[in-house]
Amino acid sequence: MTESRPQRYCRKCLTREMIGQEEYFKNLQEYIANIEPDLKVSGELYEERLAVCKECDLLLQGMCRSCGCYVELRAAMKKNACPRHKWESAGT
Repeated sequence: MTESRPQRYCRKCLTREMIGQEEYFKNLQEYIANIEPDLKVSGELYEERLAVCKECDLLLQGMCRSCGCYVELRAAMKKNACPRHKWESAGT
């Protein structure tokens, strides 16, 4: 008989980092990749925004517990901002 381990939640993971969940989040990643370039932030700003999110206590399994969004999608769009104004340090 094998012991059942409780499910562990990744508190500081982005969806692209969740091992074993790649297929589950494939549509999200494809959507982000296909956002029109004029609506999307630069790759550098995107990564800066995500770095801020990864340090935030409100990140849980790739979602922001402040607004309920997937941070990778929110970070990709020019029009979006952090609901807690934390991206201001990332140039937005």
